[in-house]
Amino acid sequence: MPIKESAKKELRKNRRRRQLNLERQKTMRDAIRKVKKTLLAGSRDEARKLMAIAYQAIDKAAKRGIIKKNAAARKKSQLMKLLNQ
Repeated sequence: MPIKESAKKELRKNRRRRQLNLERQKTMRDAIRKVKKTLLAGSRDEARKLMAIAYQAIDKAAKRGIIKKNAAARKKSQLMKLLNQ
């Protein structure tokens, strides 16, 4: 456990940041799952609407450093590939 006051504060900040990052990651994963589930159900128009939400969640995760830029590009590319099949 940290002893100094500044180290205690860093620990609090890290816990808060971790919680926010986990929430953002969950939002991104849920958005991707919704798009895939909708595509499997056969509803392309609905999937297109959800695609915008998924793209936004992926971009936010990449911007915040939760995933890397290339990983974000790969996820978006795979989603679009599924949509176009």
